Amino acid sequence: MSRISVDVVVVGGGQGGLGTAYYLAQAGLDFVVLERGRLGETWLSQRWDSFALNTPNWMNGLPGAAYNGPDPFGFMTHAELAGSFEEYAERFGLPVRTGVTVTGVGPSDGGGRYLVVGETNDGEQVLYEADSVVIASGILQSPRVPPVSSKIPDHVVQLHTGSYKSPEVLPEGAVVVVGGGQSGAQIVEDLRGAGRPVYFSISKAPRLPRRYRGRDFMDWWLEMGLWDVETDDVDDPTILTTTNPLVSGVGPLGHSVSYQQLARDGVRLMGRLEDVVGDEMFTDDKVVEYMRNADNKSEELRDKIDLFVEERGLTAPPPDSDPADRSLAIDEHVDYLRRLNLTEADVGTIIWCTGFTADFSWIDLPVTEATGKPVHHNGEAPVPGIYFIGFPWLSKRKSGVVLGIGEDAQHISELILEHHNPVPSRVADTVGHEQA
Repeated sequence: MSRISVDVVVVGGGQGGLGTAYYLAQAGLDFVVLERGRLGETWLSQRWDSFALNTPNWMNGLPGAAYNGPDPFGFMTHAELAGSFEEYAERFGLPVRTGVTVTGVGPSDGGGRYLVVGETNDGEQVLYEADSVVIASGILQSPRVPPVSSKIPDHVVQLHTGSYKSPEVLPEGAVVVVGGGQSGAQIVEDLRGAGRPVYFSISKAPRLPRRYRGRDFMDWWLEMGLWDVETDDVDDPTILTTTNPLVSGVGPLGHSVSYQQLARDGVRLMGRLEDVVGDEMFTDDKVVEYMRNADNKSEELRDKIDLFVEERGLTAPPPDSDPADRSLAIDEHVDYLRRLNLTEADVGTIIWCTGFTADFSWIDLPVTEATGKPVHHNGEAPVPGIYFIGFPWLSKRKSGVVLGIGEDAQHISELILEHHNPVPSRVADTVGHEQA
């Protein structure tokens, strides 16, 4: 089979791949973007029907195409975002090939180039040879489900976040949602909105007020410089793996999400799932601790915003409150469960909102750790000509959202240009200046 020779192959047609493609096109390089499904496939296939982005519209413009719609502070749906990707690729004439799943990336026969192997939806194999490869496939490839799932009785249907679509298509009965992070809480709200009985196994996840003192917290983060915190400057490595905060983009201006508000809305809270024995689910007894942890994180941000407003002398509305942010009194009884009988509770479905893992097993190059985690510095892998883009903390906090794609894509494109057209004289000039 003949090989198609290009300068660069970009694997993935989401925001990372398209943002990189924009700069590669501006540089006049010969490249192709390979996408396994449709543009924005992960947004389309791994989100539920009522899902709305958690980032305001003003944050969702790609390089060369800032958001200029009528609702900058609203929240688009996942389908609307994917639609904007289609328009973006057409507007800039980006060479995208959809319906091609990349199954291998490795060294070519020689000359320091790379062979990219793909398979079309029709089963045809395609081969590309390139000087550089940009891995923009994200880190949401493989659903992560805990081993305890094997103990769930056969009469209970099990789903993962990535396959949940709506309450209407689930079996009758109550639903248990396991995983107390952002997606879990949003799915719980979706289920309760449809009148489903819901049991929610929560955990130590932070939450933030959606809006405070007249602005979305993400807007405050931008002005306070929190989006631009660089990965290299983070002293506490646990920050790099912190669960996304409990907020939602559903509604005209989104809204805050809290465990206590869910409880007030009729959700039965449970602790972190520890074991399943027969029909019985057992959890820890740290529900109140998890609630207080979330309360504290919300209060910390409020305090930081108050201090920022005061120090900068900004004009802002006075401190306000949000019903969902209202804490439970310390001495108030919190009605939660440590044990749940699935049959007695008429549970028909368990939804595992326990995250995803990245799968880079198709890359036959030393660019991942033993755990499969990519090895890179600001997107540049230790193997010349291989780059990553499109996941949290690639170079900064904002790397994992559309807002941060532009900077990362421009940086990686510049590295690709240097790799494609090295300029040895730069090194010689630098040495000469240092010696002088």
